[in-house]
Amino acid sequence: MSTAPTATGGAGADGPVPPPRASVPHDTATVPGVDSPHDTATVPGVDSPLGAAPDATGWPAAVPVAAPAEPVVADVGSGRVRWDPAERRARASQSFWTALVGVPAIFSVLRLGVEAGGELQTTLLLVANVGPVNLLAGFLTTAARLLSTGMVAVFALGAVLAVSADRLPPGTRRRPLFARWADITPAWVVLASFLLALITWPLLYLPLLLPAFVAAFQLRPARLHERVVPRLLMIVALLAGYGWLLLPTLRDAAEQGDEKLVLVLLVVPPLLALFIAGPLPGMVIRPLASVTEVAMLATLVWAAVPVISTPVLPLTVTTVGTENGPAEDVRGHVITTDDVNMVILQERGGVRYVPVDLVRAQVLCPTEEELPRHQLRIHDFHVEDSLLEGMGRRVRPVHRIDAACRNPG
Repeated sequence: MSTAPTATGGAGADGPVPPPRASVPHDTATVPGVDSPHDTATVPGVDSPLGAAPDATGWPAAVPVAAPAEPVVADVGSGRVRWDPAERRARASQSFWTALVGVPAIFSVLRLGVEAGGELQTTLLLVANVGPVNLLAGFLTTAARLLSTGMVAVFALGAVLAVSADRLPPGTRRRPLFARWADITPAWVVLASFLLALITWPLLYLPLLLPAFVAAFQLRPARLHERVVPRLLMIVALLAGYGWLLLPTLRDAAEQGDEKLVLVLLVVPPLLALFIAGPLPGMVIRPLASVTEVAMLATLVWAAVPVISTPVLPLTVTTVGTENGPAEDVRGHVITTDDVNMVILQERGGVRYVPVDLVRAQVLCPTEEELPRHQLRIHDFHVEDSLLEGMGRRVRPVHRIDAACRNPG
């Protein structure tokens, strides 16, 4: 009588084999080499006969099958795959760090290409001499404002759309994208984005944070006090304190006459904060969500242009000439200096090698974007400075711009 091979494994088995699946009673099958159908082959250690009917996969039901406790792949025939949770977390972590490192690197290379005027050899020269610390510092100082602006706008719009979508009948409309982002974002991330905006935005645009903060956290006036009269008194007191803080600036802007934009940015946002919270009508939710998503993407792309075009090297004016001969001012960015030459990327394009022996003087100059456009201050802080910049100027005041910097030639 023949004997079937066992599935209990031998010495090389990885572990105990699960108990055998229940066999179908009274079901026998003819085994090759067995003369009589009444003769059955048995498996050592298994009570059920080998002749039990096979299952759908063709494996005999009496033979145990070692299956993993948590299958990694499920429903392969239908195309649905279930990944192991540990592998999923590893993939998410890998993609996160790839984006965290790759995005600044891509922006930095683009900045070098733009600053080189699109010339390959000049770009390679900048790559060889500009360190990664300079690139990272330049990226953070210019991208922090853009990052905080995008986050504040998304959280404010998302909260308004979320509370509006909650008023709709369930299942009638899909929740807008910004609303879903606002739902899954922790409150501390929202607060951190507002804090980053508070210290990086120019003072002129800080009043816009008031309606954005009210919208992001849905702070309706009714939450100040349950009674109407105390609530109105508190609102009047808050507006009066805000007006007292900005009264000198508002008076100077009104006297100058051409600062209407400043007046609008300082006066309108606090009044808008009183009415911005709350749900919107159902008919405007979907059009508003689509328009705001497209507008936000276009705004971020437009605002990303300064991040790419901002130089990573300081702007200087180098006076070149012999001791008793005529002098020339070379305006540009110093790439590197050695014992023989000073390599300067000229502001109007091209690289110039200046012998070190001919360098007579050098001054640091601000760029055109850094020059002030408004003559207004808020308690000794210029309206175009951020809180960080204003505190820095208190520690080290701005030096007088050299005459060589004023000459574009």
